Amino acid sequence: MVKADMHVHTIASGHAYGTVQEMALAAKEKGLELIALTDHGPSLPGAPHRYYFSNLLILPRFIAGVEVLRGIEANILNERGELDLERRFLEHLDWVAAGFHDDCITPMSRDLNTQAIVRAIGTGLVDVIVHPGNPQFPIHHEAVVRAIAEAGIAMEINNASLIYPHRRGSETNCAELIKFAIGYRANIILGSDAHSPWQVGEIAKACELAVSCHLPPEQILNLTADGVREYLKKRGKPRYVVDAPIV
Repeated sequence: MVKADMHVHTIASGHAYGTVQEMALAAKEKGLELIALTDHGPSLPGAPHRYYFSNLLILPRFIAGVEVLRGIEANILNERGELDLERRFLEHLDWVAAGFHDDCITPMSRDLNTQAIVRAIGTGLVDVIVHPGNPQFPIHHEAVVRAIAEAGIAMEINNASLIYPHRRGSETNCAELIKFAIGYRANIILGSDAHSPWQVGEIAKACELAVSCHLPPEQILNLTADGVREYLKKRGKPRYVVDAPIV
C-alpha cells in the first residue's frame, strides 16, 4: 500500500470527475498521506489554461489532513522534447510529470519518441516520465530508463494503463522497463492516474506487476510520503515548503 498518489486529475482536466477537495477526501479515506494534483497541460483538449497552474499556489498545503502537491501532467509536444507549459510556470510547481498523448503529438518512430523523452528530461524540469509503457508510442526501453536514472528523476508504472483498453499491451512494456529500472536502480512511482475520487490510490495492478518483476521496494518512491519529500529535496526544489496544516 502506497502512502502517496503522485498522479491525480481533477475536474479541471476536462474529462475527470472530482474536485480538489473530493480527491483529497478520497485520499484520506484510503489512508493516503499525500497526493499530487497533475491536471493535464494546456495543449490537451479540455485542459485548463496555463494560468490555472500558476494559480495553484492559492491552494492550502493540507486538505482534510492530506498533503497536496501542486503539479501538472505536461505534454511532450515534439521530438525536441518541448513541453506545453512555459518554464516560468513549471519552475514553480512541486511536481512535473511529462508524457505523450496522441491529441498533442502524433506517434513517431521508436528513435524519435525516445529522443523526445530524453530531451524532455534534459530540460531539467521533469520529475517523472508517465506511462512510458504505452505501446502507441514505442520507445527504446533501456535508453529511456538510462536517461531517467542518470538524471535522478522517476519513471511511472501507470495502473490505469494496465487495466483499461486504451493502452492495451502496456503490461509487457512495463515489465521490460522495470527490468531495466532494476539494473540502473532508477526511481519508480506507482501511479493511479486517477480521474475520479474512486480511483485515488488504486494501484493494485501496478503493484502486482512490480512484485512479479521483483522490483526492490526501496526503488519505489511513493511507498511513503517521506520518500516523496526526500526525493523532492534531492531534486533541489526550494519552492517545496510545507505550510501549516489546514484541516
